[in-house]
Amino acid sequence: MRSPSVFLYMAFLIGISCSAPREAQQTSRADIRSAVTGQAYTFKARNAEPARGRSRILTSEYELRVSKDTLIAHLPYFGRAYTAPMDPGSGGINFTSVDFSHSLTERQSGGWQIIIKPNDVRDIQQLFLTISEDGYGSLQVTDNNRQPISFTGHIERNK
Repeated sequence: MRSPSVFLYMAFLIGISCSAPREAQQTSRADIRSAVTGQAYTFKARNAEPARGRSRILTSEYELRVSKDTLIAHLPYFGRAYTAPMDPGSGGINFTSVDFSHSLTERQSGGWQIIIKPNDVRDIQQLFLTISEDGYGSLQVTDNNRQPISFTGHIERNK
């Protein structure tokens, strides 16, 4: 027989999952479509998934902000680096790019695939973003000097 504490814990977890905020559902599909096709959106990262190691829930605000003329990344990095940075305080994936390509493809199953290649950022090869019609997204960052890392999160329209 299970102890009452197990049942209370399970009820607590169910209550949390039912009352968790649904940021991505607050934005309509039409708003998401216009933000993505108009290149005026922000990917808010909620989980980090390094190539090796365990997945991590992110408790701070991390994002990739995309507009027609600027790309701003403020994301953490967990994983193996092949070369050490010159500045030990420059960990993570932090950059601003004003020279980048942005290729948008609609998926047959709905949503979009986006490939972003910054031309003025030395280490980042590409950012591969998959977005659902409901605004949920997955971002994979490929770097010249580190193992790839993926993030899951949601899309918001730029303010």
